[in-house]
Amino acid sequence: MMWNFLQKQILGMQWLNDLIGSLLTSAGCDITGRWGGSLQFFLYDVLKITILLCVLIFIISYIQSYFPPERSKKIMGRFQGLPANIMAALLGTVTPFCSCSSIPLFIGFTSAGLPLGVTFSFLISSPMVDLGSLIILMSIFGTKVALAYVLLGLVVAVAGGTLIEHLHLENYVEDFIRNISGVPDIDAPELTRADRLAFARDQMLTTFKKVFPYILIGVGIGAVIHNWIPESWIEKVLGSNNPFGVILATIIGVPMYADIFGTIPVAEALLYKGAQLGTVLSFMMAVTTLSLPSMIMLRQAIKPRLLWTFITICTVGIIIVGYVFNAFQYLLV
Repeated sequence: MMWNFLQKQILGMQWLNDLIGSLLTSAGCDITGRWGGSLQFFLYDVLKITILLCVLIFIISYIQSYFPPERSKKIMGRFQGLPANIMAALLGTVTPFCSCSSIPLFIGFTSAGLPLGVTFSFLISSPMVDLGSLIILMSIFGTKVALAYVLLGLVVAVAGGTLIEHLHLENYVEDFIRNISGVPDIDAPELTRADRLAFARDQMLTTFKKVFPYILIGVGIGAVIHNWIPESWIEKVLGSNNPFGVILATIIGVPMYADIFGTIPVAEALLYKGAQLGTVLSFMMAVTTLSLPSMIMLRQAIKPRLLWTFITICTVGIIIVGYVFNAFQYLLV
């Protein structure tokens, strides 16, 4: 009972949904209709995700203050082989919240001489899996789905980095990155608690300003899907009757740009309308990991062959994860 209360009222904020519904009804709005239902969905999801986002980013940023780039590099440098890839993937869970902000760290780690596969495990994990997404996924999809998503996301990151390492593609990193040298290995100064709190506050505000427009867009799309798109349409395209739904969702997600906080409302609405679980999670992974703007940025650091290898490995991994989720959906939902 305590866990259900935590799941529904604390993380899911069901009380907020009920409150918004009561206020809209009192104002004469029919929340059972399309317009009223869309408005309730929009207000509830925007407020819920914003509250969770700000609280989680503050907490995660405070934790992140203990892992500046130099310290992160030293931590990863202590491991070799598969453990190094695992450590890099785990480190990605407490670092930047979108793929574009992960790329500068990837460049720094690569120029510092860390193995290429290790840096790619970090690059895959950082936007795809983080502590914030775990909590928000729990609030919407439940604990089992959230944990399974994070676990399989880490598997994709570790497997992708390991495969890139074995392909020996170091020569396909742009020369200016491989030739960076003479950068002193300076430890970050020790921060006081006040410094860490200020860092967490600044990160929260900066990330919120950057992410909030995508939350509005994502929730708006979710509200339209939730209340205006016929369920039969979603089931036909992304439901169990279409064996290519996972592939289609992944392809659609790649050219889009948003972070996981903006894609969750869309995934929520698609799942509610009858799309399969693995299909909507593949869409989320594709948007957060392989967005077109981040691939353009990454192309400045690596050559086309390595870029396309990275895209192919991630795409195949995401598709496999989607079909696995679809196969075991009955155990998770």
